[in-house]
Amino acid sequence: MCGRYATTRSAADLSALFEALDDTGGPLAADYNAAPTDPVPIVRLSRGDRAGQPAAARRVVSVARWGLVPPWAADPRIGTRMINARSETVASSRAFAPSFARRRCLVPADGWYEWVRPPGARRGGGQPYFMTPVDGRVLAFAGLWSVWGRPDPMITSSVITTAAVGPFAEVHDRMPLLLPEDRWAEWLDPEVDGTALLAPPDDNYLDHIEIRPVGTAVGNVRNNGAELVQRVAPGSGSGPAGPAAQPELF
Repeated sequence: MCGRYATTRSAADLSALFEALDDTGGPLAADYNAAPTDPVPIVRLSRGDRAGQPAAARRVVSVARWGLVPPWAADPRIGTRMINARSETVASSRAFAPSFARRRCLVPADGWYEWVRPPGARRGGGQPYFMTPVDGRVLAFAGLWSVWGRPDPMITSSVITTAAVGPFAEVHDRMPLLLPEDRWAEWLDPEVDGTALLAPPDDNYLDHIEIRPVGTAVGNVRNNGAELVQRVAPGSGSGPAGPAAQPELF
């Protein structure tokens, strides 16, 4: 985790939700199947320059390529291996530590996908699940961003993952680090030590996230539509609540 997620809100909606300026440069297309190297929205702090004077840092909604490319990288293709940063090593990693110290971001999402595969199954197949708030609220993944390239620099980003907790550990051993709204300001502030914010949220927050069985069409990155996040009857094979379990809310 996290290798697929959904982010479908408009730039205007994200600007309102995160009290940020729209810096996307155009309309955001709803993406029900965001995959590595896709353009995705992030919320970050930006410092502009007004009349020659440094401007105060402000929240902006920007578009970033998913897969962080460190400034020292010779080839942007390294970003395909940098879609996730582990919370246990993000502060010491050569690739991620500079961004963790100064360029943290929020990654808005409707939810994320994981697959449960029968024991011994090869990669591919299995039952996909969509982890999403039952009340439709926005999720904010803890993220990092960086800028790569000249003369046309691009913003790239990564999602921080942590050890899965509670019922999510029955789906996958990793999950995105989720940030409740009361952590957003501190996470974005480079003056705040980010290591103090790497713990998963409490159970009261996680209890509002559903583990929803969805159809296998999400496994193809070319598929993109609201049908991907619709509930289906779970298929055969082990799921988060047993082989023949009905969908549950956690």
